[in-house]
Amino acid sequence: MATTAKQMENQYPLPAWKFIVHMAKDTYAFSEVSGLSISYQTITYKDGINAPYHMPGQPTPVELTLRKGVIPGDSKLFDWISTVQMNTVEKRDITISLNNADAQQILVTWTVKNAFPKSLHAPTFNASANEVAIESLELMADSLSVTYKKP
Repeated sequence: MATTAKQMENQYPLPAWKFIVHMAKDTYAFSEVSGLSISYQTITYKDGINAPYHMPGQPTPVELTLRKGVIPGDSKLFDWISTVQMNTVEKRDITISLNNADAQQILVTWTVKNAFPKSLHAPTFNASANEVAIESLELMADSLSVTYKKP
């Protein structure tokens, strides 16, 4: 059981709201990141004598979604997905860093390699609601790795 502030800092789960997203040379203020998953296809081997065996197969592509508020004049996400039409898409490495409570120290980093945009969704418009306009960008990438800082 943690009894000191330092023990609590090292033994309690991290809050998920202190994160930073770096893409190419830019830092983005996304409100939500989802889909940071590592998974594998499965292979079933049947030898005809014993029960089937299950083995891990090829890794599945990483598919993540980034959501952020719409800001006047900020067309970076639209500009990026527009490169797909011109067949000049730029694949980018993305890092999502989870920080400590005062945002002074990176504690966990997820690194996504060779990401490219699949779709960009405009906000949902609803005249009876008082909500922020949120756009979302869906990406596909080759791989995902995680780095944990040791306490």
